[in-house]
Amino acid sequence: DNDFDIDAWSILIREAQNQPIDRARRTFERLVTQFPNSGRYWKTYIEAELFQRCLMKVLHIDLWKCYLSYVRDTKGKLSSFKEKMAQAYDFALDKIGMDIMSYPIWVDYINFLKGVEAVGSYAENQRITAVRRVYQRGCVNPMINIEQLWRDYSKYEEGINIHLAKKMIEDRSRDYINARRVAKEYETVTKGLDRNAPSVPPQNSPQEATQVDLWKKYIAWEKGNALRTEDQVLVTKRVMFAYEQCLLVLGHHPDIWYEEAQFLEQSSKVLSEKGDVNNAKVFSDEAGAMYERAVGTVLKQNMLLYFAFADYEEVRQCRGGMGCRGTGRSVFKKAREDPRTRHHVYVAAALMEYYCSKDKAVAFKIFELGLKKYSDTPEYILAYIDYLSHLNEDNNTRVLFERVLTSGNLPPEKSGEIWARFLAFESAVGDLASVLKVERRRFAAFRSEFGGCETALLVDRYIFMDLLPCSPAELAALGYRVLKYTYIFIHGKKPEYPKPNTRQMVPFQPRHMTPPGLHPIPGGVFPVPAAAINLLKLLPPPICFHVRALWGGYWGWGEGTAWQGLMGIS
Repeated sequence: DNDFDIDAWSILIREAQNQPIDRARRTFERLVTQFPNSGRYWKTYIEAELFQRCLMKVLHIDLWKCYLSYVRDTKGKLSSFKEKMAQAYDFALDKIGMDIMSYPIWVDYINFLKGVEAVGSYAENQRITAVRRVYQRGCVNPMINIEQLWRDYSKYEEGINIHLAKKMIEDRSRDYINARRVAKEYETVTKGLDRNAPSVPPQNSPQEATQVDLWKKYIAWEKGNALRTEDQVLVTKRVMFAYEQCLLVLGHHPDIWYEEAQFLEQSSKVLSEKGDVNNAKVFSDEAGAMYERAVGTVLKQNMLLYFAFADYEEVRQCRGGMGCRGTGRSVFKKAREDPRTRHHVYVAAALMEYYCSKDKAVAFKIFELGLKKYSDTPEYILAYIDYLSHLNEDNNTRVLFERVLTSGNLPPEKSGEIWARFLAFESAVGDLASVLKVERRRFAAFRSEFGGCETALLVDRYIFMDLLPCSPAELAALGYRVLKYTYIFIHGKKPEYPKPNTRQMVPFQPRHMTPPGLHPIPGGVFPVPAAAINLLKLLPPPICFHVRALWGGYWGWGEGTAWQGLMGIS
């Protein structure tokens, strides 16, 4: 009754924090509406909303530290705080404990367990066991400061029982030394990685290429089983953690998603061969989830990943014997609801039902469903006709021809191929009367286009595959050409790209010396055109146009002095 009852709101908040955000959002909206100026309530809403949205998808060490602080602040007053906090630490270490910088989380968890009040010897033994379990997990986990964690663990065991500590430490020392070795390699191989870079589409920059190379080297190092363990599950988890870290920065690179899914499939096969069926199924399902994440988030427009996803589902169906009744139909349902798809998904789904499930009835229903949407698409109608022809169902094929040609949905300019197939069908399975009837109807439908070329339509009756009843010259005389069932008349000239006129071009001739009468250019000459050559033949020789040569002729006549004075030549 009291909208400002703080205790009642506190109970509602605790209940909302334990619910999925989709269910809890309404409660939080009521809360901030009732208390619009309360920073505390806004902080609670924001943390609950954002953590549930991103925590499982973003394996970033700082984000998970913030999450643990959030749990500590929001659950601190609950009677079950110790259990809730321990669960949060275990959850965080399972997800982010492999990070090279995860040492603070391990130490915080250990200190939290040490600080838990234990009354009685049984509770004390439980606390010791819990602390020891976390120490032993952390000391074999490669990370920075693993040496300090090992020293703390040794002191802890010695503080409990110095005689038992020696044996406990010796049992774990070999695994610790191996983890310490790997930690040094881990630090080296991850040096230079920019973990805080925002994920953007490929920029093809040198800096990006360097980062891609570093990330792939890190992933390859994890695939090489640096721990030298025979536990395939542990190796797979470490490689997957490396991939997830990489996707935080290179999430727009489809090859990373594809390689991660492929690795999961490969690990699933290895585990299946070893007899670990449960983990094999888990990793196989995670491979499908990877494709779902990729095509459902940042790479919705990447066709390559869709095709890879389809290949994965196909292999999965064949391996599981699910046929088309399982995943195939669910994918078809999603595809036909996608506005980017066209008639191809109906044809593919129908043929898949026919060839995989051997179910003609379901294939027929899919074709009929698609015909309601694509009755104006010749390509879809022809695919449907091919399917019925393959079944040798003459009556149903004839009915389909009649339906699509008389429905009015198919424009006349798009029906040429359908009419040609109808005529070919009647020529193959019908009688002469049926053939003549189809010819008359087709001529009536295309009277404006075929006017004056009625004889050309007769050619289609006797076409078989690529064999024509007339020679090309006779077809041209009839005004008919065939090109993929499309009628092209001689008077309808096909457009062509403009081509250069080479008739006036002359060849270039490379020459070092340029003789008289040619047009010189650097490196060679161009011959003089024929018209210019004829003109040059009619003209006097070049020597006739030199003044000194003319003067020499006159000098020979004995009139050199007079002409020399006249020409001003000394």
